[in-house]
This record gives sequence, structure tokens and C-alpha cells, in this order.
Amino acid sequence: MKLNSHQLRSSHKLIAKSLQKQITRNPIILVLDNVLDTYNIGSFFRLADAIAAQKLILCGPCVTPPNIKIHRSSVGTWKWIPWEHYNSTAECLTKLKKQGYQIVVCEQNNKSTNYLSTKYKFPLALIAGSESSGVGETVINFADQIVEIPLYGINKSLNVLTATSIITYDIINKFHH
Repeated sequence: MKLNSHQLRSSHKLIAKSLQKQITRNPIILVLDNVLDTYNIGSFFRLADAIAAQKLILCGPCVTPPNIKIHRSSVGTWKWIPWEHYNSTAECLTKLKKQGYQIVVCEQNNKSTNYLSTKYKFPLALIAGSESSGVGETVINFADQIVEIPLYGINKSLNVLTATSIITYDIINKFHH
């Protein structure tokens, strides 16, 4: 089943929730560490749907659905992707580690490896950080791996959604091959 943007926006939440179970999910969870911009959050719902993630987890003092800005930027996909909210990213990651998830942090760090040469274990939780300060140090301490995208220009970072999109598609490609 594929829906266009009009169908997604107008889909009913209860119908979407019942049909979510029909989607074959990849063993990846996206975790947002204090991502505050509602348009980024909505776009992460679109990404989570595009890669058929198990779920999207929002952590910290962020806006959660239902929210008109999230609805617009997600094109209604927030109704189709399982999601949770935690006040603390550390609490979320503690739970995921106990469930056997490999914790992969997307961040520029002296321990980072190039995402293209990284080997992943599944199930996997990919952590993306806030737009202004990245992933917090406490969260980095949970990491089994830290990955980054090499940048060749003067700018030292990419938009959080852009970077996460690039890395998740590499992860999904490696999972399927």
C-alpha cells in the first residue's frame, strides 16, 4: 500500500494505527535527542516511514503529535509510524540497550568513524542530536559506535535531518545486503 500526500494528510489516526501492523519494519529505531524544531520533527516522521523504521522516539522537551506543524511537515506520516516520547534520552537508551539494540550516535567526535566504513549490528538505534548543540555528552557515553559524514567544505555540519537521512539509507542498504 502506498499513499500520496493528500491521502496521508487526510488519513484517520485510528485507521492508520490499525494498518501500521501490515508494514514490514526494518530493525532500526530513530532516537531524537532534544531535537526541538517542529518542522525537523515532522520530517523525521517522514524519514522513519520512508525507511520503514520500527519506531521514532522523541526525547527531551520537544513538541509531540498531534501538532499542526508536525502534521504539515510529516505529510501526515506521524499517524503511520509508531512513536514514543521520553523526558530523558538516557532513560530511553538504557531501555534500548537492555533490549539488545546497538546504540549508534550520529555526531562529530574524536571517536567518530566514517559512516561508509562502519559495520552495524541489528537491531540498531540511531541517535540524532539537537540542531544547535548536537548529541549530549551523556548520550555519547551510551554509544556502541559514533559515526559521522566527512565534510569537505568550510561548513562543519549538515542539517540534522539531512545527516541522519544519509546515514540511515546506508544502514538500511547494508542490512539488506
